Amino acid sequence: MADLEGNLAAKSYHTDIPQESHGFFVKGASGLDFGMQHRLSRIFDQRTGKTVMLAFDHGYFQGPTSGLERVDLNIVPLIPDADALMATRGIIRTVIPPAGTGALVVRASGGPSILKDLSDEQIAMDMSDAARIDASAVAVQVFIGGERETQSVHNMTRLVDAGLQYGIPVLGVTAVGRELTRDARYLGLATRIIAELGAQMVKTYYCEEGFSQVTAACPVPVIMAGGKKLPVLDALTMARRAVDEGAAGVDMGRNIFQRQAPEAMIKAVRGVVHDGLSPDDAATMYAELSGGAQD
Repeated sequence: MADLEGNLAAKSYHTDIPQESHGFFVKGASGLDFGMQHRLSRIFDQRTGKTVMLAFDHGYFQGPTSGLERVDLNIVPLIPDADALMATRGIIRTVIPPAGTGALVVRASGGPSILKDLSDEQIAMDMSDAARIDASAVAVQVFIGGERETQSVHNMTRLVDAGLQYGIPVLGVTAVGRELTRDARYLGLATRIIAELGAQMVKTYYCEEGFSQVTAACPVPVIMAGGKKLPVLDALTMARRAVDEGAAGVDMGRNIFQRQAPEAMIKAVRGVVHDGLSPDDAATMYAELSGGAQD
């Protein structure tokens, strides 16, 4: 059996040496077939190799959370500035306009509401429906360290197998329970497991210590999860640090759609991810575009 302590304490991340792409600009995707690469190229900007993903799938377990009461009014105006939308198939089919909409990352797991054990998710859609909806990827929650860890991993691997048949990538989303610490040791464990078992992308949280090791040790793109709403400058600083430390972009929801001026905020986030703006410059952009919003 492998040396458990040695694995956990490994130090040779070589964070200064990027992983080779071997002919395709998305990390770890050079060996995928045309359909997979084509879909990934919708999600990631070919100029920067990064993505600004807008997450508004919260209703699949939270219901009409703040800022998502009316997706048609609150989210649709943001679509032009998002590289990809992370949403449920119900919202996509009922609210999202098919013309002028970019990449779709469709929520494919679910089951329990906030009233129950969230780790008890099952696969919630068939990959054939993801193909019908023209999904660029599907997203599945993975509860490493959770009560139903193996069940959630099995959900993901079944979707990976189906995705390989249809040419549809899988985004594995690390789900961190209240009892688990969002540090580099845990996030490195979770992201590596998700990638090793076949997901083509991973979404995870940022940690202030060792995030570059998390991204370096993961052989597929790591997309930073925005998490709870933060002050504007804090949210933009987190995005800047994550990208500088190896993230292939951000997937933000509440830090955008719960703002006083969501359209201004998503433009500021794009400035950070794609144009290299500093947090201060991006915050100034938000203030100017929002007419001086103070949130």
